[in-house]
Amino acid sequence: MAKFSQDFYLKSPQKIAQDLLGKYLIRRRGKKEIALMITETEAYSGKKDQACHASRGKTERNKIMFKKGGVWYVYFTYGMHWMLNIVTGPENYPAAVLIRGTDKITGPARLTKYLKIDKKLNGQLADKKSGLWLEDRGYKIKSSQIKKTPRIGVNYAGPVWSKKLWRFSLVLRKQV
Repeated sequence: MAKFSQDFYLKSPQKIAQDLLGKYLIRRRGKKEIALMITETEAYSGKKDQACHASRGKTERNKIMFKKGGVWYVYFTYGMHWMLNIVTGPENYPAAVLIRGTDKITGPARLTKYLKIDKKLNGQLADKKSGLWLEDRGYKIKSSQIKKTPRIGVNYAGPVWSKKLWRFSLVLRKQV
């Protein structure tokens, strides 16, 4: 079980979004640990990306996105759901990857509810000290197992940005 170095988070969000497929999201609450394989992600990249929270500049809500990669960006949406993102890239380049689903939980709001994730994790490092981290457990992903589709719920971003194939899903092969 390898933890990620800081350099892992300094790549583009599109690369990291694909690299996270098959990796594990680990949540510790008290003495209990829950490990879930990441199966769906979405990339958001910089101020030009009209679907990215940073497209209108730095705000109180999105300021975490401007930090150096490797911290959690957790925000509240629709007045009822928390969304979990990992910040990527160098400091002052606002980018993040939304964790959309795992092998056991589909949907980003269901995931945060299940793992009891809220604003307390916003800005925290993705490490054991925070109680939420990522691990590589050796599951190898082939490029043929990655399905690329447009991001969900970003039609407001216009035809160019809403159609970017920046949603990545792991296609798990069923054993016969």
